Amino acid sequence: MREFKAKAIREMTADEIKLKINDLRDAQFKDRFKNTMRQLENSLKIRETRRAIARLETILREHETGIRKLGTH
Repeated sequence: MREFKAKAIREMTADEIKLKINDLRDAQFKDRFKNTMRQLENSLKIRETRRAIARLETILREHETGIRKLGTH
């Protein structure tokens, strides 16, 4: 989850961020399911994923409201 630093996220486009959020939500669902089945080796991964999603959504919302713009490719 180290690639989700604010500076790196702000260099992404809005579509890339939305795609990454969807990917992380899928991974979060699978990890929670594995955790209930006692097959997840590192339960901290759930927390890291949740925080990465929140960070992505916050930066996307900043862009939508005009607080801070995203980079363009």
